[in-house]
Amino acid sequence: MAATINRPVMETGATTAAARRPVDYVWAITRISIGWVFLWAFLDKTFGWGFATPANRAWIEGGSPTTGFLKGTGENALGGLFSGLAGQAWVDWLFMAGLLGIGLALVLGIGTRIAAGAGTAMLVLMWAAELPLANNPFMDDHIIYSIVLVGLALAGAGTTLGLGKLPIVQRNAWLK
Repeated sequence: MAATINRPVMETGATTAAARRPVDYVWAITRISIGWVFLWAFLDKTFGWGFATPANRAWIEGGSPTTGFLKGTGENALGGLFSGLAGQAWVDWLFMAGLLGIGLALVLGIGTRIAAGAGTAMLVLMWAAELPLANNPFMDDHIIYSIVLVGLALAGAGTTLGLGKLPIVQRNAWLK
């Protein structure tokens, strides 16, 4: 038997701030936080602000945002596949567009479902590139983040503390 979620619905069909439950805010803060993880990865790899990416390896300086991670997968189970993709321009552009798009969508609360799907795909590919895992037979942070992204999509987390309640978003299901 499937569980149902009871949400207060106003006459307009929108949930108001007064009708929101504490769990809605937890999901919203989680959405914004994971969005920031993706957005920060994009910014640091683009500008080389010295956190994970030194300035001389920044994307704007000609560095490849995928080379470091993917070249390090050569000895892993699927390393041949992933290390062969390292540093290719189309892979760099796709990866960076993904980081930016997923990050912005989650932070803003628009396109949360698409961002959750794309983010899950990206994270599962990164997980697969690291197989076999060093510290656990199958579970790591990539899988945990993926599960949380699915939860964000299912919870409709873009409407609390986000732009997901805008009329244009409500009229276009793909923007939710």
